[in-house]
Amino acid sequence: MAKVWKFGADVDTDQIVPGRYAPYMRPGADVGEAAFIEARPEFAQTAQPGDIIVAQENFGCGSSREYAVEALRRRQVGAVIALSFARIFFRNAINLGIPVYVAPDIVQALQDGDQIALDLPGRQIVRGEQVLPLPDLPDFARQVVEAGGIVPYVRLHGHFPGEA
Repeated sequence: MAKVWKFGADVDTDQIVPGRYAPYMRPGADVGEAAFIEARPEFAQTAQPGDIIVAQENFGCGSSREYAVEALRRRQVGAVIALSFARIFFRNAINLGIPVYVAPDIVQALQDGDQIALDLPGRQIVRGEQVLPLPDLPDFARQVVEAGGIVPYVRLHGHFPGEA
């Protein structure tokens, strides 16, 4: 079972990882330990691998800090589901192997603290008896996420998605 961590709108990268926790500010420290450290300290302390983040619109806005996404990857977030994403955050998440979905029905249905089962191959979330279908990722995004990120994808295939 995984836990739902629900957030509001306009969660920016500084809320995900404040600048003072950037890897270059703390050499050798795990940036994953700083995920939401000020905005929601209990996340940094208790989030478990496979937990999901559910948010309103514009998740990941602000700067293009890839280390904000890296912090979520290191926390082994199972997926991020929102009404919308900042474009750079969306692409950084795909590049680092985190599935991201625009899914209004799921955002509305899930509440903070819900216990769910995330079934990525089956493209669904199960909460009790309720089955919530996940939308399809674009083909390139699905391929990159399944490979574990853009670097593993290129190592495996020798090219970027869509190239021959």
